[in-house]
Amino acid sequence: MDSQATVPSTSAAPHTGTTIVAVEYDGGVVLGADSRVSTGTYVSNRASDKITPLSESIYLLRSGSAADTQAVSDYVRYFAEQHEQQLQYSPDEPVKVQTVANLVKMMNYQNKHLVGAMIVAGWDPVEKGQVYGCPIGGTIVREKWTIDGSGSTFIWGYLDSQFKDGLSRQEAENLVAHALALAMAKDGSSGGVIRLVTINEAGTTRRMIHENDDSFPNVGRDTYFGQQLEMLQTYGVRV
Repeated sequence: MDSQATVPSTSAAPHTGTTIVAVEYDGGVVLGADSRVSTGTYVSNRASDKITPLSESIYLLRSGSAADTQAVSDYVRYFAEQHEQQLQYSPDEPVKVQTVANLVKMMNYQNKHLVGAMIVAGWDPVEKGQVYGCPIGGTIVREKWTIDGSGSTFIWGYLDSQFKDGLSRQEAENLVAHALALAMAKDGSSGGVIRLVTINEAGTTRRMIHENDDSFPNVGRDTYFGQQLEMLQTYGVRV
């Protein structure tokens, strides 16, 4: 054994990965995430829930360090509850999505050691459905759709070409589910099940799509990558 061999540092931050997506549609927003939690090449949780409620109609999509983003969500949920009580918000007039997104931005900006890229999305009576990207560093940007995480690299072009103004709820849910399926097929740090949350004036609806469900997007037949997978499987290669 070579005594001069370099031993990997245990103090270095492990590589983490995920895919999170949020899309506005005509009447609300759709949030989606995969469920795989990885530490380097080790999958520590294959059924995690990365869509965290901050209020009844506002949710946070988390990517990066699970511990950091969970801490941010806990603090922001507490601050949002205090804000609602102080201003005496009623169920008919809940806290605004932009207010909660600004709280997430403030937590990110004032704690730059945190490793977490997040998306805040929800519905309020004033601005209706809204999506805010909150990347590492403390920026906040409102978008009609946004993505983050390691798997986002592979689906920027897909969402850019497929998104259009005035999507229906079903079209938005299908778009988010299909984008996640594409990212999960390509990104080794994304996988598991697809979780969707739809928020509109009527309330919040959760949905989980397992890879064995008939409703799971069939990316194998309509993508170049899927064709390559099928070819490898034909020759007996496990993928």
